[in-house]
Amino acid sequence: MKAWWLAALALFACAAQPQEPRPGLQILVYGATGSIGTHIVDEALARGHLVTAVSRDPTRITKQHPNLAAVAGDLLDPESVGALVAGKDVVVTSVRGVIGERKSGEDSLQYLAVVNVTEQLRALGDGSGRLIHVGGAGSLEVAEGKLFADRLPKLFMSRALKAEIEGQVLALEYLRDLDDVAWSYATPPRTFTDGPRTGNFRVGGDRFMEDRRGKSRISRADFAVAVLDEAELERHTGKRFSVAY
Repeated sequence: MKAWWLAALALFACAAQPQEPRPGLQILVYGATGSIGTHIVDEALARGHLVTAVSRDPTRITKQHPNLAAVAGDLLDPESVGALVAGKDVVVTSVRGVIGERKSGEDSLQYLAVVNVTEQLRALGDGSGRLIHVGGAGSLEVAEGKLFADRLPKLFMSRALKAEIEGQVLALEYLRDLDDVAWSYATPPRTFTDGPRTGNFRVGGDRFMEDRRGKSRISRADFAVAVLDEAELERHTGKRFSVAY
């Protein structure tokens, strides 16, 4: 009995150990010139990864680094997406906007990015990388069956912003129906700040998180830490995770 107990304890100890970070990942970042994407690029480079930063106008990517390549790309063009995601270990989508005049969630760039990238990853088969999508706080739950988006005042909200929030909800629903592409949905709290990188934050799931003072916030730099932690450790594959102080 004692030998069995020791063996079981050893097995549990092994299973409880966190995965080792994966060094030298090939990481593709859509939205690399955005307020979140720039921090994700910086954090990935600081950790020694090889980063391909995507922009419709790559001249906007002015950062210089031996592990950084700036390329042109169009998330709405399947051929462009397919060429860029091939050979990458991780694809990060951190984009926003609405395409066209209809202003619906299905026309939001957030939703279209998820659909178009996962379709190309699926086409690559078993050797494809994984998607980490930067979602929105509106998709977090504040109560059973009630989203944070339901709390937001709609009267003064623009049609475009409504479409972006709806698009983030649709993106999560779409991903949850996938079983042949590896993905994670990284969700920020209500507010991003320009605070420093501390590396200290909470990681949750579907529930909206607040601190003791009722604030829901994180710095962009620390959110980037959480995204790169997920890229390296793969703790939330096939899941949504949220981050807040």
